[in-house]
Amino acid sequence: MKQLLIALCFPIAALCQNTIGLPDIINYTKQTYNAGLQNWDMQQDKNGNIYCANNEGLLTFDGKNWNIYPLPNKTNVRSVAIGSDNKVYVGGQDEIGYFSPGKNGLLQYTALTQLIPIKDRTFGDVWDIVTVKNNIFFRAANKIFKFNSQSFETFNAPSEWAYLGICNNVLFAQDYKLGVMTFTNNIWQPLFNTNILATNDPITAILPASGDSILITTLKNGLYILAQNRLTKLNSSNDQLFKHDRIYAATKVTQQYTALATNNNGVYIIDLKGNIIQRFSKTEGLQNNNVLNIFLDNQSNLWLGLDNGIDLIAYNSAIKHITPALQNGSGYAAIINENRLYIGTSNGLYSVPLENNIKDISFSKGNFSLVSNTFGQTWGLASINNQLLLGHHEGAFTIVNNSLQSISPNSGFWNFIPTSATFPTKQMIAGNYRGISFFDFNNGKFTETLQLPDFHESSRFFAIDKDDHIWVSHPYHGVYQIIKNTNGSFTSTSFGTKQGLPSLLNNHVYKVKNEVVIATEKGVYNYNYAKNTFEPSLFYKKILGDQSIRYLKEDQSGNVWFIHEKTLGVIDFSGKEPMLIYLPELNNKMLSGFEFIYPVNDNNIFLGGENGFFNINYEKYKNNLPKLQVQIRAVKIIDKRDSLIFGGYFKDVNEAQIQDATAIPSIKSNWKTIHFEFAAALFGYQSNLTYSYRLKGFDDTWSEWTKRTEKEYTNLPEGKYTFEVKVRSNLGNESAVSAYAFTILPPWYASIWAKLFYLILLGTALYYINQWQHKRFEKKQASIKEEQKRQLYISELELSKTESALVALRNEKLEDDINFKNSELASSAMHLVKKGELLTKIKSELTHIMKGLDNTQAIAEIKKLIKSLSEDDNMDKEWEHFSKHFDKVHSDFLVELKEKHPTITPNELKLSAYLRMNLSTKEIAQLMNISVRGVEISRYRLRKKLELPSETSLFDYLIGIQGKV
Repeated sequence: MKQLLIALCFPIAALCQNTIGLPDIINYTKQTYNAGLQNWDMQQDKNGNIYCANNEGLLTFDGKNWNIYPLPNKTNVRSVAIGSDNKVYVGGQDEIGYFSPGKNGLLQYTALTQLIPIKDRTFGDVWDIVTVKNNIFFRAANKIFKFNSQSFETFNAPSEWAYLGICNNVLFAQDYKLGVMTFTNNIWQPLFNTNILATNDPITAILPASGDSILITTLKNGLYILAQNRLTKLNSSNDQLFKHDRIYAATKVTQQYTALATNNNGVYIIDLKGNIIQRFSKTEGLQNNNVLNIFLDNQSNLWLGLDNGIDLIAYNSAIKHITPALQNGSGYAAIINENRLYIGTSNGLYSVPLENNIKDISFSKGNFSLVSNTFGQTWGLASINNQLLLGHHEGAFTIVNNSLQSISPNSGFWNFIPTSATFPTKQMIAGNYRGISFFDFNNGKFTETLQLPDFHESSRFFAIDKDDHIWVSHPYHGVYQIIKNTNGSFTSTSFGTKQGLPSLLNNHVYKVKNEVVIATEKGVYNYNYAKNTFEPSLFYKKILGDQSIRYLKEDQSGNVWFIHEKTLGVIDFSGKEPMLIYLPELNNKMLSGFEFIYPVNDNNIFLGGENGFFNINYEKYKNNLPKLQVQIRAVKIIDKRDSLIFGGYFKDVNEAQIQDATAIPSIKSNWKTIHFEFAAALFGYQSNLTYSYRLKGFDDTWSEWTKRTEKEYTNLPEGKYTFEVKVRSNLGNESAVSAYAFTILPPWYASIWAKLFYLILLGTALYYINQWQHKRFEKKQASIKEEQKRQLYISELELSKTESALVALRNEKLEDDINFKNSELASSAMHLVKKGELLTKIKSELTHIMKGLDNTQAIAEIKKLIKSLSEDDNMDKEWEHFSKHFDKVHSDFLVELKEKHPTITPNELKLSAYLRMNLSTKEIAQLMNISVRGVEISRYRLRKKLELPSETSLFDYLIGIQGKV
């Protein structure tokens, strides 16, 4: 019976309808992340980084780089959780601890097992970690540990702990014996009186359902609903399928949807009633169907921890992949007709009915089926006059009741265009391998009436302008204008470079905004009817420049979709100014040379791809803006070996990663290269991101936007630098700047210590140079002094000679002057002597005469005269005059003598002056009007007055007296 049920499960799974569009699935293999095969648990921090419990340790991913952090005992990591203290707690085999950033920003492990009581340290694998406020709970098979940041409390299992989780702020656990339990007042209490869950059937998830109800998933028995303390089975048509596929884990996706990770068949997305909305298995792109863990990140992506590898389902992506019947066929055409989606591929035409009231068609569930007899290459689809038209390699057809009706026996039709906008149109034009065909509409059918003569170019690209002229382009032959003449004939005119086109190659004609334009290798051109030539479109040139354009399509909102090379973009007219938006997720995924865009509305833009189609929910795409945040994830210095100086964390894992100004590293100058790695943790959006960076202190100009996530600088000079980086999305949004500051130290020969040494060395050198200069100066000075002495000596000799000569001359002159003066003085003295002699003689004569007179009166007169002659006043005046002249000649001899000998008398001064003049005794006697004997007596008295010893000559003494100079 059991085998029969298992057998029945497979057709049930096969018949389950999936959504026609599925998001991208990114596969990360073991070789990609370079760690163990199995991944048991996942968490995400507030900065977007992912943490996986991997067989070889804690595995981290920042959107660009994977890193593995083994546990000290190299055990498997079975569980991971981020605590309220921003530490990353992990559980392994007999191992509990946490990772937190070290000083260099690299995650470092701290073991907590030593805090567990010794008797409880053998507990096996830790399968669950749950954070409840400031407490961390760890579940092993036989124990649950409660950690309060300082100590552990142990709760032994009544039989075996099978589950631990939190839902609606209630902590739940499962014991095989007592069933579901809750943690209240620090006690585990059974929720029910009896264990109504099957024994040995572990709970795998407890999640919020609708209202206050809770969804419980089990490994072997499917789904349960817990409401008002009553546990009931959630019976759905998929119950047997869930039991067979074994639910390993589950997570809420939205309020209505839950994702189930299974052991046998990948992932199911279910609603509240257990209905399968979507499924993801190896068929849809998973690496394998054994999903051990499932996690919804902050961008609503689903992460799958597989038995071998990691998969990312971009569940919230606005772009879905449509592959009809999962066939490998390129997408060439698509159309919605009578609520069915038709997809034309290289393998044929497929269709699927669409569910009603679904805004995003990719979420419509259904299975594509091949339209009968359409196997092979399809080229185009059109709906004209309620006729569904198919352009096929084998001809032109209408599709009626899922069957084909031929409307042309010719093969190879590309597309169909009505000749007028009225309904029903009377005529349409079809491009085919050999030119242009005209079809008339009569009696509810299109009938081919004309194959345009004299025009045989393959007409995959054609359009009709406002004057009903037909424009046809051939990618290798040029552009043609076909005009219908008044007589019903047609004239074809070729346009090339002479008519303004930049080239004859790669020209594609389209009708956009009621204007025929040409997409060329040099931008978009339009036709100047007045000049009969093509010119660059000023409107498109302003927006697109002169880049090559391969495809143009206008949607219902007036936006213009275009393809440049292998890149899809759109000129969005929803704002005040046209905005250019690229969709890099689809780069290189389009069918090159056969590009196709089918815009239904803003929620459904179909794009032909190399494999199937893509559906773009453009409205969601523009509004689905994840928070942009760039992080500097590693800084390395490189020379002969690499050295990591920063491991990606400035602060704890959940904190804003801003560098502390007090923790700016200093880097030695001998490291030749500094290498920066940065990333933005936007999963599924990596192709949309570009980065710009600069190194302040070296180049303050921001770089061009690039997809590079690393940058190196070599041979930076000493100084302070700040590396800054920011990220931008394809919608033009920019993140805040992330920065890393550092200092390049000067080389050892330019360091402070070296400079101090140089200063000391310079000071010492200057000191010794100064000493040497001083000694040299002293030596030079001594030499100069010697020379000066010699010169001075010579000069003095010469001067002495000169002075001697001058002195001699002066002395001669002085001697002559003295002699002259002495001669004058002598003459004066002699004059005085003569005068005295004369006066004496006169007195003698008068006396003689008086004696011979008897006249008393005459005698009286003579006596009176003699008396007058005897008066010495004139003599004193004469002496005074003489003494002045004498002192001038003999340098104040008399003054000096008077000062030396204050008691000297005037007569003695006269005697001294006469003696100095070397006058004879007789002459002195005459001058002094005394006898010779009186002179000798006066000389004797003078010697005594001068206190001269007998051996001293009076003359020599008087000659030695020098007056004031």
